[in-house]
Amino acid sequence: MNKQIETQVGHNIRKIREACGMTQDTLAAKLQLNGCDITRSAIAKIEVGQRHLYPDEIILIRQILNASFDDIFNI
Repeated sequence: MNKQIETQVGHNIRKIREACGMTQDTLAAKLQLNGCDITRSAIAKIEVGQRHLYPDEIILIRQILNASFDDIFNI
């Protein structure tokens, strides 16, 4: 994946998460409760484009944050 795209997707996720009033810890915990083995540190890396996202993570993040794929992938 293109670094610029990863950075923008991460930024979008952070904006959506913050708009929901959710912390990185809370998002990580909700993902874990839904079977996604992820830490707060991994969420932080995703939000700055330092870690790739897996399809199952994208789907769960979208559901937890009540966001659309367009919101997440708005480049």
